[in-house]
Amino acid sequence: MEGFSAFVGSRYPALVRYGVLLTGDRGHGEDLVQTALVKTFRVWGRLYPDGQPEAYTRTVMERLAWRMVRRRWRGELPTADLPELAADTDAYAIKDQAEAVLDALRTLPAQQRIVLVLRYWAGLSEAEIAERLGCSAGTVKSRASRAVAFLRASKLLNDMDADVDETIGERR
Repeated sequence: MEGFSAFVGSRYPALVRYGVLLTGDRGHGEDLVQTALVKTFRVWGRLYPDGQPEAYTRTVMERLAWRMVRRRWRGELPTADLPELAADTDAYAIKDQAEAVLDALRTLPAQQRIVLVLRYWAGLSEAEIAERLGCSAGTVKSRASRAVAFLRASKLLNDMDADVDETIGERR
């Protein structure tokens, strides 16, 4: 269809980054984007040229990620620890800020992670998140509160600047 391949070509990397944030895993993030793009393609006639295909695709991704958690079997779970390190690998190399945040997000249950990504990365209000995910604003508040409390207690983001703590905690 007209415009769809140009949309995918220009926005795919950004959509994958968003999918990785929502799922906590690159492979699952790519799968999420692929599924969302199939759904976007089905309604492309309504979205092109006057609609907002990226907003539609992101909303589909959010809802799919939210529902994925409810399934019993989630498939393979990749391990963060490799069985052995290569000889020239520095095991004590400092992680960059984005990697540390992603690692911390991975420790959260999926629905808490999704709420934090929508709240602090996408900048949505609690009411907007509740509407997008089809749940109550109270559910959004409790998931966000528990996630922030866990991240603070776990001290996973301790080595980072104070601005990260402000970003995560002070916007409540």
